[in-house]
Amino acid sequence: MSFRIEHRGRPAGRGSGHEYNIYDGDRLIATYWHDHRGDDHGIRFLGREKEYPFRPRKDEYPLFGRPADFLKGGGKQPLGLSDRAVAYLNEEKDRGTF
Repeated sequence: MSFRIEHRGRPAGRGSGHEYNIYDGDRLIATYWHDHRGDDHGIRFLGREKEYPFRPRKDEYPLFGRPADFLKGGGKQPLGLSDRAVAYLNEEKDRGTF
């Protein structure tokens, strides 16, 4: 299967920012979010209560320092997942996270 991401809109109760649905094929597996400045972002896997924040300091979470490290495109370009995001999702899939 291949991963894809779709913009879901602005999150309720989180202030301004954006949320995205992440799919493995046709199956919804997670929600990715970021604030309007890109200072804070993270992922929530379906069926898991824990939210995994990606901190902006690379020493706290070296894989994704900012939303641009997770997403590619946007604006006039098609929205997609970065190569690092796909690698991360494949690792989580292998761990049985989803």
